[in-house]
Amino acid sequence: MSRYLTACNGDTRKAMTLYRKNLQLSQELFTVISCFEIALRNAIDNHAIQHLGPDWLRTAASVGGIFDNVHCMITKQTINDEVFKLNHQYTHAKLVAALGFGFWRYLFSAHHYRATGQNSLQIFRARPRSTPTIQYNASYIFGELARINSLRNRIAHHEPICFIPGQPQKDTTFVRQHYNLILQLFRWLNIDEASLLYGLDHILTVCSEIDAL
Repeated sequence: MSRYLTACNGDTRKAMTLYRKNLQLSQELFTVISCFEIALRNAIDNHAIQHLGPDWLRTAASVGGIFDNVHCMITKQTINDEVFKLNHQYTHAKLVAALGFGFWRYLFSAHHYRATGQNSLQIFRARPRSTPTIQYNASYIFGELARINSLRNRIAHHEPICFIPGQPQKDTTFVRQHYNLILQLFRWLNIDEASLLYGLDHILTVCSEIDAL
């Protein structure tokens, strides 16, 4: 509780309230990230099915498949491990559901993006046009997804998210920035995030309650 007490100037009651609000904020944000993860993996999968075939993941991880090379070896192993676990219960849909956020993020890394045909960016149909200063390419998407994945892992490992990173100072800027990034990527996927998250998203309300402590 030391960080919470420091952030609340030693006020035990406020520190306990902040602790509970951090748990609530973590729960709210993890729900939104989970919805985004499902939307992202479904968009990637639907696109890949059209270009690579209905069982593209298992085919890609087979001998001679697009992931059967030194640069994509971990991805190949990850797929094959999940196929092995599913055993006789295997379906393509179950395999898609078994693969985590990090897996889908890495499909936008340089080697994976080339291996899958250099067209996965098409799922972000509403992304802005690149400019001389900002290239909205696969590398850019990979970096933005890495930010979300890092936050997801922080929450999953029970790290507080109501502070300035690395400091015992109450602040919701970090969460607000990542929340806005998620909403932006929903829009680039041409998904109405307000309808999708209706009744689930109270992040800004909790942030405001934390700010007011």
